[in-house]
Amino acid sequence: MEIVITAILKAHPGKEEALRDALHRVIPPSRAEEGCLAYVLHEAIDAPGTFVFYEKYKDEEALDHHIHSSHYQAYRDEAGELLAERDVYRLHEV
Repeated sequence: MEIVITAILKAHPGKEEALRDALHRVIPPSRAEEGCLAYVLHEAIDAPGTFVFYEKYKDEEALDHHIHSSHYQAYRDEAGELLAERDVYRLHEV
């Protein structure tokens, strides 16, 4: 079953650019993963520093591979001090 992830990420004040840079670095290797069907970053028009990822994986195994990848782990380590809020939703189409 395909899995969709929506992640809403809000930067600490003054950390918006650093978070944007960290998010941009994780995109190319994530899109190259086998089983990654979509990995798209958005930024709120009316709330700079609020980012939304739309991710789609072919199955649970592909998502698990992404979560344990070295590039994703490096991003999580870097983003920890940049994030004021992080809400992640695992979704399936109904």
